[in-house]
Amino acid sequence: MALLIIGGYILLTAVVYFVTRKMYKSLPSPFTTPVFLSTIIIIMVLVITGVPYSAYEPSKDVISYALGPATVALAVPVYKNRKIIMKQGKNLAFSLIAGSTAAVLISLALAELFNITQQTSTALSVKSATVPIAMEIAALKQGDMTLTAVFVMVTGLIGAMFGPRLLTLTKVSDPVSRGLAIGTIAHGIGTAHITSEGEIQGAVAGSAMAVAGVYLSFLFWLV
Repeated sequence: MALLIIGGYILLTAVVYFVTRKMYKSLPSPFTTPVFLSTIIIIMVLVITGVPYSAYEPSKDVISYALGPATVALAVPVYKNRKIIMKQGKNLAFSLIAGSTAAVLISLALAELFNITQQTSTALSVKSATVPIAMEIAALKQGDMTLTAVFVMVTGLIGAMFGPRLLTLTKVSDPVSRGLAIGTIAHGIGTAHITSEGEIQGAVAGSAMAVAGVYLSFLFWLV
């Protein structure tokens, strides 16, 4: 019985995500971004039906477990477009380091300006790393683990919702540049979204997400 319930919630999640993807293609908007809209719909369904999150959580855990193979699958477009990435390797590396460092410094500056505690400051400063890496860095630096997870998820959502449109408004049309920007700042959620634009964007974003995580780990190790 429990397996049927878990399977039902997984099916519900998949159907909602499929529908929101179709909706986004018909009505592209930051607020119809599939990850954002499907999350809102699932929350509304649980609230309306009176289903507690604890009942849905096992299904979420199964889906989260599948993220591992899905993340590894990002290596396929990276490999296929490796010549493009390697050709611009130096420029990409410089831009990634500059972007990742700026994100950390801005977070620390805001924390100082608003007199935020050290634990919260640490959680905020690692928000652009993918969840597993951000959580490990936060643990090593005695950051707030719950806030770290929240900040990372919110950063990814905002990046996926508004990042591509902001790049378009600023006339950034080069697929390599678009992928780099989103992958560096909005990690996995942003990478999954920008992949819908094209394979090159997805490949560069996937590479940027991985390298940014390594760089941030090294940076926080130094400090």
